Amino acid sequence: MATTLGRKHVSKETKKRVNVGVLARFEAKPGKEAELESLLRNGVALVEKEPATTEWFAIKIAPTTYGIFDVFPDEAGRQAHFDGEFTALLFSKLPELQALQPKIELIDVVATTINKKIPIWD
Repeated sequence: MATTLGRKHVSKETKKRVNVGVLARFEAKPGKEAELESLLRNGVALVEKEPATTEWFAIKIAPTTYGIFDVFPDEAGRQAHFDGEFTALLFSKLPELQALQPKIELIDVVATTINKKIPIWD
């Protein structure tokens, strides 16, 4: 069962439309699951500094499979995220934590309910 590890909340005043995103999957090396999960959990603080990252989710898909789903108003916002501090940190640590190459997919958002009131998770 997939579970959410972290979530960046954007207040109603700063919500932006979401048009593009990233869907990434990471397969942890045996025994490195907790380290990868910790890296993703701690990424929230860095991603919150990115004004164009509208929403960011770190997810656990299976016992050794993790992912990130994030959305942006435009391509410039997505590129700013790729150039950001968290992405640099993540990719510097992945060689020691992952069993396979990450699968990174650039996506276009075709529909969303992001403007509905949603709970904030810790």
